[in-house]
Amino acid sequence: MLRIAKQTRFRPEEIIDRAVKYFGKGGENLEEAGRDACCVTFEGGGGYVRVMISDESGRRTVDVESREFDFQAKEFLRKL
Repeated sequence: MLRIAKQTRFRPEEIIDRAVKYFGKGGENLEEAGRDACCVTFEGGGGYVRVMISDESGRRTVDVESREFDFQAKEFLRKL
């Protein structure tokens, strides 16, 4: 399991949208297993990816936890 984080100025909605495009249909083709205003979870291929957002003083921290999709999680944060 991998857990990594990055700070960004993107709004939470933008981060969730980018995660859905990257990990969901048309991207890594994982199934969206849950979503709310601060996180989204994807499952498939024997693993999962969870993207969580925390808001601190106008900057957002994006935490990505993954199992079996470590490379993709790192690439998502790199491109964010």
